[in-house]
Amino acid sequence: MTLQLDPLVTDLVFDGHTTYTFDATPLPEGTVEELYELVKHAPTAFNAQPMRLIAVTGEAKDRLIPLLAEANRAKTASAPLSLIVAADLNFHEHLPRVMPVMPGARDMFLDDDRRREFAIRSTFLQLGYLILGIRALGYGAGPMTGIDAAGITEELLAGTGYEALAVVNVGYPGEDAHFPRNPRLAADEIISRI
Repeated sequence: MTLQLDPLVTDLVFDGHTTYTFDATPLPEGTVEELYELVKHAPTAFNAQPMRLIAVTGEAKDRLIPLLAEANRAKTASAPLSLIVAADLNFHEHLPRVMPVMPGARDMFLDDDRRREFAIRSTFLQLGYLILGIRALGYGAGPMTGIDAAGITEELLAGTGYEALAVVNVGYPGEDAHFPRNPRLAADEIISRI
């Protein structure tokens, strides 16, 4: 079977590269809101929508940088925008409004451990869409999980009920922004049948 995909789709969805350097050009006002409008329909179980985006600039970025792996610090400092991607551990409070067809859905998530695991899994689903949305808007995306997530949660998200999961740098790609494509595993190393 041979698929015929639009080259724009191929570039956007299947040929993405992590952006490692950023141009200093500031992003337009409202970029984060425009990005959210683009990706807000990402799938989540129970329509829970636990992903929270915290736009980090200025003094807050100075507090964020030491909480990143050493290799992630310079690129974060150069990015015009860094987004903390967090899971709202109290997402269930919104379920009566966002999942009205299941009036009892909120009460399915009263157990803290179950709710946390659920929030993390659904937030990572949304994160994939976020990266595509950043690229669709013409920006480079530099997603990172080389972070001190507990430290970020404590230092920058205390009292919110959010747990940091990743940081994504956003901006126009700079000079030598992308590394050459690294090898990928073959299908027979990934796919199994049971």
